[in-house]
Amino acid sequence: MIHSTKEKTNFFADISRMRHYQVVIVGGGAAGVSVAARLCRILEFGSVAVVEPSTVHHYQPLWTLVGGGIYPREFSERREASVIPEKAEWLHETVAGIDPKKNEVFVQSGLRLRYDYLVVCPGMQLDWEKIEGLKGNIGKFGICSNYSYETVQHTWPTIEGFKSGKALFTHPKTPIKCGGAPQKIMYLAESTFRDRAIRQKAEIHFVSGMADSFTAPHYAKVLDQVMRDRGITAHYHRNLMAIRPEERIAVFERLDRPGEYEEFDYTLLHVTPPMSAPDFIKQSRLANDAGWVDVDKHTLQHSTYPNVFSLGDASSLPTSKTAAAIRRQAPVLVENLLSVIKRKEPHVHYDGYTSCPIVTDYGKLILAEFAYDKNPCETFPFDQSKERLSMYLLKKHVLPPLYWHGMLKGRV
Repeated sequence: MIHSTKEKTNFFADISRMRHYQVVIVGGGAAGVSVAARLCRILEFGSVAVVEPSTVHHYQPLWTLVGGGIYPREFSERREASVIPEKAEWLHETVAGIDPKKNEVFVQSGLRLRYDYLVVCPGMQLDWEKIEGLKGNIGKFGICSNYSYETVQHTWPTIEGFKSGKALFTHPKTPIKCGGAPQKIMYLAESTFRDRAIRQKAEIHFVSGMADSFTAPHYAKVLDQVMRDRGITAHYHRNLMAIRPEERIAVFERLDRPGEYEEFDYTLLHVTPPMSAPDFIKQSRLANDAGWVDVDKHTLQHSTYPNVFSLGDASSLPTSKTAAAIRRQAPVLVENLLSVIKRKEPHVHYDGYTSCPIVTDYGKLILAEFAYDKNPCETFPFDQSKERLSMYLLKKHVLPPLYWHGMLKGRV
């Protein structure tokens, strides 16, 4: 058979745009780096590729303390190259799509990555645009948000600049990173107002699209009492839809009364944006009806494609989306992936463990730990639902180095 020069050129061009790896990891955040570190101790050099577009890696749990004026935001960042395991190849690329039938990942540069096994953990996307009037106004008109590196710098100046009026702290109806975070900054703001003797001039409102203050009832009742003790008014089943910045009006849909809306005036508005899996996940065959990577909640293996696994925020795992959850998920995923590589069935089970260190004041913290059944599964031999200085110091001084030098190295 005779091939034309054009056909040969196209063939070699296609080959040059394709790479093959034993394991491709989509996402170089907490989940992706933790899994890569564990796999690279076992698999051969160059077997693992991590696809991550960012050049900077952030320890996002620190942003509560950044927003509370304790740390500068720069303390939360490291170079991405410094956290990727040496035996892994970092592809500084943005994923455009995934075809699990062909075992291929497509990136925006045109490169095609073929894989034997795929780990999907790109994190969540922040859907700022779903709140009308928000775009371009964070840092203005009393609006702030702890939920990105770019916006967290505005939170403390906004809290510092508050003199009187109504302060709103929102929680969307969607799943979010660390379900307790919208309350943490609220408690720090309330404490700041007390310290500056302006608390009596402030109305503080927690306005949430959820049905309760927290997903685990044991801790929800404690947080309800904290809000009552500190004169914070909670409103549930209310989802932020729009802001009229110049009027300082926030518009909420009433989820308990379909078709009805409610307006709140404000002086300070801390926004937690709605969140979802990245669009390339929602548009792929990997997604369930809600848009998350559809995996078995115990083995973390995909429900349709046995050579695909997922963990972290973009997965369908029905637990709170925290770094602590990922710390428990990563070793389970790696053990089960290695079993599949050896042509065995996944045998290690994840129980849904997650943890949320809920800062309730400067020097006070409730350490919530629970699993799929929502019941406490606490680490320490005391009631962690009580506010404690020791747990606050754990978050402030122990957990950051544990993250950088333990979790991301695959050691804990």
